[in-house]
Amino acid sequence: MMNSKWIAALALTLAAGHASASDTLRCGSQLVSLGDRSSEVLQKCGEPVGRDVLGYKRSANRREEFQVEEWTYGPNNGMYQYLRFEGNRLRQINSKRGN
Repeated sequence: MMNSKWIAALALTLAAGHASASDTLRCGSQLVSLGDRSSEVLQKCGEPVGRDVLGYKRSANRREEFQVEEWTYGPNNGMYQYLRFEGNRLRQINSKRGN
């Protein structure tokens, strides 16, 4: 039963247009990781080629709202990196091959 769930998850991942998620991103000789502050990422990776505010998200206790932003880096060897920040913390790193 576990194998069929794993195979289904793998098929969905492959169907997602060759996008991949990671916990770290190398910027030159530096590494950025999930949970890093946006100021740390900016210091290590430099200015992104694009910044988009995606909206706002409420905290789990619904007492505060924070901005959700996506930064784009690349292309680097044909790959673009998309970094998602929630409340100035890096929450997601996705890579996708450019066209």
